[in-house]
Amino acid sequence: MNTNINAIREEGFRVLVDGLGAAGAVNFLRQFESGNGNYTEEREKLMEGVTIDEIATRIQKRKQQGGSVKP
Repeated sequence: MNTNINAIREEGFRVLVDGLGAAGAVNFLRQFESGNGNYTEEREKLMEGVTIDEIATRIQKRKQQGGSVKP
């Protein structure tokens, strides 16, 4: 199984380099780094005290205004 995964990884990287060049392939892969922090804790703090009804109201207002839906 590991050999197959390694072969897929190698082939995938080769395809990326062939299609995007070495620098483009690296830049593409950098988009998927894990980052840092705790998303769950940060989101809980951001949304603390906000009810589902408030969220629904915000969504409806933004839709009526033709804007995107953001927290």
